[in-house]
Amino acid sequence: MPVLHDTPARTFYQQEGSGDSTIVFAHGLLFDHRMWQFQVAYFSAQFRCIAYDHRGQGQSAVVLPMDMDTLYEDAVRLIERVSPGKPVHFVGLSMGGFVGMRLAARRPDLLLSLSLLDTAAEPEPNRLKYRLLSFIFKTVGPRVVSEKIIRILFGRSSFQDPTRQPILSFWKKMIEGYPKSITHAVAGVINRKGVEHELANIRIPTQVIVGKEDVATVPAKAEKIHALINGSRLYRIAHAGHSSCLERPEQVNELLERFILSQHT
Repeated sequence: MPVLHDTPARTFYQQEGSGDSTIVFAHGLLFDHRMWQFQVAYFSAQFRCIAYDHRGQGQSAVVLPMDMDTLYEDAVRLIERVSPGKPVHFVGLSMGGFVGMRLAARRPDLLLSLSLLDTAAEPEPNRLKYRLLSFIFKTVGPRVVSEKIIRILFGRSSFQDPTRQPILSFWKKMIEGYPKSITHAVAGVINRKGVEHELANIRIPTQVIVGKEDVATVPAKAEKIHALINGSRLYRIAHAGHSSCLERPEQVNELLERFILSQHT
């Protein structure tokens, strides 16, 4: 698997497929590039797909700082390396969306389009709650809070759907095995600055997708992003929570495909 050895975070990424255009996938907090398994499998028949790990998560290095502006800089380096001179389609969920909004506002030359899933433009409103969970994770252990965390990351319908149980079990087990260093990435999200004031600068084609059952970045936050990005499209997905690409991959793939292909006509 490729790794960007000359970057501070030694950014790890998976590359699948080929094509004239590249899609870059950026995962959410407490996941890694495998969050996009269903999308990479689907789109690699038509596109070159790059799914990467943010610093401090997955197989990228644990290197401070882990604030969103630093993660944005990591993404710039990655895109410039994997697709020099050719802008990409960027797809970011939650934490990946924090990065995507910064990219689109500050470096639109790098992007053909932007897809934002289950994300928010404002600072974290649940800081005290998430700081407590992070403190318990670090001092007592992940097993004590893993059930609470997984119910933030997935919608209630997924817990009632037998076909989603392997996904839920896999990521819960992953969370329970994370090292304490993951709390640095958590802090980067909890303490992030808002970018509402930058959204008016986004002029590339943008779509916003949110699970109707998302309790981490509720649908109202997606509606605000949509209102602040001129010409953007907004879609709500039923029976999905904060991890819509894993919970309802068929619907997400359909929306991404229709949107991305529309940029090539």
